[in-house]
Amino acid sequence: MAGIMATPVQLNFTAPRRGMPPTHMADLTREKLQTTIQDLGLPKFRADQIARQYYGRLQGDPREMTDLPESKREAVSEALFPQLMAPLKDTEADDGETRKTLWRLHDGTLLESVLMRYPGRATLCISSQAGCGMACPFCATGQGGLDRNLSTGEMVEQVRLAAATMRDGEVSGEEGRLSNIVFMGMGEPLANYKRVVETIRKITNPAPEGFGISQRNVTVSTVGLAPAIRKLADEEMSVRLAVSLHTPDDELRDELVPVNNRWSVEEVLDAARYYAEKSGRRVSIEYALIRDINDQAWRAELLGKKLHGALGSKVHVNVIPLNPTPGSKWDASPKERQDEFVRRVIEQGVPCTVRDTKGQEIAAACGQLAAEER
Repeated sequence: MAGIMATPVQLNFTAPRRGMPPTHMADLTREKLQTTIQDLGLPKFRADQIARQYYGRLQGDPREMTDLPESKREAVSEALFPQLMAPLKDTEADDGETRKTLWRLHDGTLLESVLMRYPGRATLCISSQAGCGMACPFCATGQGGLDRNLSTGEMVEQVRLAAATMRDGEVSGEEGRLSNIVFMGMGEPLANYKRVVETIRKITNPAPEGFGISQRNVTVSTVGLAPAIRKLADEEMSVRLAVSLHTPDDELRDELVPVNNRWSVEEVLDAARYYAEKSGRRVSIEYALIRDINDQAWRAELLGKKLHGALGSKVHVNVIPLNPTPGSKWDASPKERQDEFVRRVIEQGVPCTVRDTKGQEIAAACGQLAAEER
């Protein structure tokens, strides 16, 4: 296990006590929104009108909502539309098809999201926490620690702003539509469980209660919080689950993914099987391939055997060439070893492919988000 940390890592499952943002329209249920609108002296039907502007037309400023009485727009803005986040910097790669945005939140907290354009689709990688408390040693976000959970409004706003960016043709110079959402940015989504589920509903519900993106085009990634995986399965949604496994054996995973000290590989895969059975969706297994650490042929075979045994045909492995971060001792495996690893997993009857490393040159690829400006 050359290069593995020798000292135990302290996990931080609870967000530090930093100020959560003021309440935004996107934090509210339809009923609560109606009540708030009535408290402002407007009839209840104005709530759906405002929600259609926000989710359907991607309009986040009531002063631009011309179907509202002009005399009430400022009051609606103050009550329901505080500015939750402001862009500090956009960085582009892949001929303008990948855009990483650094955001400053209301309390000065920084976070990053990544918008990626592919032929026929556009995917937004959103953050669920500012920072991350899971402490995986090869991940830049995990090494920065956890600032706080994000609110539902902060997550929903990441989606609205990206959808508007696509609509307005600001990515690679042509208009498009945001089609896919992956909770693979900063943070562990299942450690901010309630708000993430609320956000998924608002992403996928039709207007006036959401953006109308298909649940099948939403992916939730986790390092393996087994009880929360089971809880998510019981929500009876059709979102895809991605499990960042990174090694099939507990001895190494205790070091690479410290949460494994709480829930073992077997427990995580058992929860993943439960999710696959309840949702009817294949589970994605994420495997960051690290030179001389987890890229051995025997680990590929063990991974394939364990996954085939636990999940049968309801699994797919995404091998991710490690995206090194500045000053890191971790490095990507050579391509020939990567190809051999993929071949041996497939030999065990498990589909396995290598994920595109889009955005790597701007530190926007998997494991690289760090909001370094902080």
